[in-house]
Amino acid sequence: MHTTHTVTFATTKSSNGTDEDAIINVLAYRSTAQRQEIRTAYKTTIGRDLMDDLKSELSGHFEQVILGMMTPTVLYDVQELRKAMKGAGTDEGCLIEILASRTPEEIRRINQTYQLQYGRSLEDDIRSDTSFMFQRVLVSLSAGGRDESNYLDDALVRQDAQDLYEAGEKKWGTDEVKFLTVLCSRNRNHLLHVFDEYKRVAQKDIEQSIKSETSGSFEDALLAIVKCMRNKSAYFAERLYKSMKGLGTDDDTLIRVMVSRAEIDMLDIRANFKRLYGKSLYSFIKAFRKLFLFLYNL
Repeated sequence: MHTTHTVTFATTKSSNGTDEDAIINVLAYRSTAQRQEIRTAYKTTIGRDLMDDLKSELSGHFEQVILGMMTPTVLYDVQELRKAMKGAGTDEGCLIEILASRTPEEIRRINQTYQLQYGRSLEDDIRSDTSFMFQRVLVSLSAGGRDESNYLDDALVRQDAQDLYEAGEKKWGTDEVKFLTVLCSRNRNHLLHVFDEYKRVAQKDIEQSIKSETSGSFEDALLAIVKCMRNKSAYFAERLYKSMKGLGTDDDTLIRVMVSRAEIDMLDIRANFKRLYGKSLYSFIKAFRKLFLFLYNL
């Protein structure tokens, strides 16, 4: 099987250039693990690195997607995080998206891989590239220390909801640290009950309070945490929708979400997209190159 795929890759360059359909046909129905096996077989049979050959033959968004699909999941997250902080600007949305949505175990693997890949810690890069409360929430998330149990303490639920209310709606000014402490450390089951109790106490959703009490990237990060706790697939559906609506397209976000979630929860994302926006994800991406449809069909 792998030899056939290797030969296919080795002959994808036609007289008119690279045969993109052949590349898609090989990769479209393979898992990330199988793609790594293909990469190994390619080097063994052809004597060249498949990633190097793809980089030399492809360009633009097609290259970005195909190389992403050929990259192991954790390493892809690591590369995206580094890219978000490298250079003059910072892609705050990328940092929030990855760190707010990954599990504690995934965050721990990201930290290990980041250190191996770049010779420095993810936390150090976050500290050098961000500031104030936004920095603190990213550092908290990057620690990967969230409680992973389903343990529920009704008294603590009531206390957390009351503390959040007193940290924001009930006082002049906002105690941002209290929001950070509760939202970055408690387990999902606990937080879902806190959100319900908070609505009873404050007479409004926690999201409404976050929007009125915080601002900027710190607000975006807290909202992302709440959304991921409530329904992670709906959060990614919203990310995709916002990347495509309006005059321009946020290609980096579109590609990153499609690539990173393709083998995890894309079916759930598609269902939530339809539920939230009344149109299929397919109808939004069909105007783009066939590679996006390829990702959609994984």
